[in-house]
Amino acid sequence: MLRPVKYRHDLGLLVLRLGLGLTFLFVHGGPKLFGGPERWARVGSVMQVFGIDFAPTFWGFVAALSEFVGGGILLILGLFWPWALVPVVATLLVAALGHVSGAIPGGPWYPLEIALVFVALMLTGPGHYSLDAQRTRQ
Repeated sequence: MLRPVKYRHDLGLLVLRLGLGLTFLFVHGGPKLFGGPERWARVGSVMQVFGIDFAPTFWGFVAALSEFVGGGILLILGLFWPWALVPVVATLLVAALGHVSGAIPGGPWYPLEIALVFVALMLTGPGHYSLDAQRTRQ
């Protein structure tokens, strides 16, 4: 027999947070963050889409850090919800616009889809199995 809906809901949020968070740690944010200044400059050059052509290394570092910390570590832990996800959503929207403008090859659909998942998570909350829930119980 299945457990009550509340427990399944919280377990589903935990699985989603772990899956997305590990992806952002090891596939998205991690390689960018540990790729160093050359990688940061390439990532940050997408800001030219907005007419921002100064400090691409800084912008790339900020994007990598938001994905690694916000989309990875804090998402997995369910900590500082929803504020940890705001920079990640902004980074994903910049990436989508980079795809639309041609600054990044490929279509904008993946970053848009993941941004929507993060917005839904922001609205839903991290669930019972999170550090934020633990902090509110104390």
